[in-house]
Amino acid sequence: MTLPPKPPAREGHVSFRRYLRLFRQDILSAQPARLYRAWMAEFRTPFFRSFLCNQPELVDLVLKERPDDFPKSDRVREGLTPLLGNSVFVTNGETWKRQRRIIDPAFEGGRLRDVFPAMVAAGQGAVTRLMALADGQPHDIEPETSHVAADVIFRTLFSIPIEHEVASRVFEAFREHQRTQPVLNLGALLPLPHWVPRFHRAETKRTAREIRSLITTLTADRMAEIESGCAPDDLASKIMTTADPQTGERFDTEEMVDQVAIFFLAGHETSASALAWALYLLALYPEWQDRVAAEATALGDAPEFGDMAKLPVTRDVFRETLRLYPPVPMMVREAACPERFRDRDVPRGSQIVLSPWHQHRHERLWDNPDGFDPARFQTENGRACLRTAYMPFSAGQRVCTGAGFAMIEGPLLLAMLVRALRFDAVTERPAMPVAHLTVRGKDGIWLKISGRNHC
Repeated sequence: MTLPPKPPAREGHVSFRRYLRLFRQDILSAQPARLYRAWMAEFRTPFFRSFLCNQPELVDLVLKERPDDFPKSDRVREGLTPLLGNSVFVTNGETWKRQRRIIDPAFEGGRLRDVFPAMVAAGQGAVTRLMALADGQPHDIEPETSHVAADVIFRTLFSIPIEHEVASRVFEAFREHQRTQPVLNLGALLPLPHWVPRFHRAETKRTAREIRSLITTLTADRMAEIESGCAPDDLASKIMTTADPQTGERFDTEEMVDQVAIFFLAGHETSASALAWALYLLALYPEWQDRVAAEATALGDAPEFGDMAKLPVTRDVFRETLRLYPPVPMMVREAACPERFRDRDVPRGSQIVLSPWHQHRHERLWDNPDGFDPARFQTENGRACLRTAYMPFSAGQRVCTGAGFAMIEGPLLLAMLVRALRFDAVTERPAMPVAHLTVRGKDGIWLKISGRNHC
C-alpha cells in the first residue's frame, strides 16, 4: 500500500551542533523517530531544557486546563518580530486577552456566511487560472495555492482581489520574505538577553518593512473610509470598529498592522500549505479524488453557504490532510513555574513543545497513523482521536481564531478545483514535506492538471 510521503527521522543521538545543522535544513527531519511513540521526551542543550509532550492529558493540561501557566515561548517570536511586531500570535497575558476580545467577534457565527461569497469569488478565479495550466504537463501547485489563499485573505479582509496593485505587491513581498527563512534566527535557539542584537538577515528586515508599509497603506485608507461612513462591511472594518468590551479601546493603525500581518501569515500561509497537500493526496489516491469530484457536482458554478453541508467526503479529506500535514507542525510554550510531568521535574523556564505533527501520527493513538484514510473519522478510533489527539489549529483559549474560517475555506476551494479539474501525480517528482514556517514540499508539489469532461 502506498503511504503518503513522510520525512526520514534522524539517528538517535546527535551533538548540539549537528542538531542545529539539521534544524536549519528541516525542523521535522531533525527530530528522532522515537517521538512517534513517546508520551514525552526530554531534550537538554547547553542553554535550555525542552520537553516534547504527546500524551493527550499533558497536552490538555498545557493548552486547556492551565494555559496561563504555560505562555507562548519568546523563542517563537524571535525570527518573526520584524514582520509581526506585537501581534496576537506572539503576545501573552493581558495584552493577548485584550487583542482576542477585539478580534474574535469578527470570526463568530454569521460572519462566515457574510464572507462566503468572497471565498467563492477567489475560488472561481483559481479555477480560471488553473484551466490555463490544464495541459497534462507537470506544474508546481504550491504557487497556485498560495495565490488563491492570498486572494481569499484580501477579498475577505479588505474587499479587494489579489489583482489589486497593493495586494499584489504584498503577495510578492511575502514570497520574498518566506525565502529568507525568518524563523531560523539565533535568538530562537539561544537564550539571548533582550539587549543582544538578533541579527536578522538584511533581506528579512527589508521584506518585512515593505510588507508592513503596504499594509499600513491599506489600513490607513480603511480608517479614512470608516470615518467617512463608506467602508465595506468586511473583516477589516469589523475588527477596526470593535471596541474592547472591558476598556472601550480600539486598535490604532500600528496595532492593526500587526494583526493584519499575522492574518496574512497564518491565514494565507497555512491555507496554501493545506490546500496543496490536499490536492497532492487526491492525486496519489485517485479513488478519493473521484469521490470528491462526484460530491462537488452538487455545488454548481456559484456555491452558496448552505451547500457546505453537502460536502462530508470533501470535509473528511481536508481533515485528514490536516492530520497528516498540519501546516504548523510544532508549538512552543514555556513553563512559568516548576512542574512535574510523568514523574520528571520540569524546571521553570523549560520549553514545552507540543507537536501536532507527531501527535497526529502517534503509533499509540491512531490506527494506521501514516496512512491516508479520510474514512477513519467515521470509526470509533477516529472519532476518539478527533477529541483527544487532533490539534491542527491548537486548542484551548489560544485556539486559532480563524479555525472555523479555515474549515469552510479549505473544503470549498478543494471541491471547486476538483469539480473542474483533474490532478494526477508526477511519479518522477515525488513531494517530500519539510517544515520552516509551515509544512511545504522540499522541491515543490508537482501535479499534472487536466480538465474534466463535465465542466
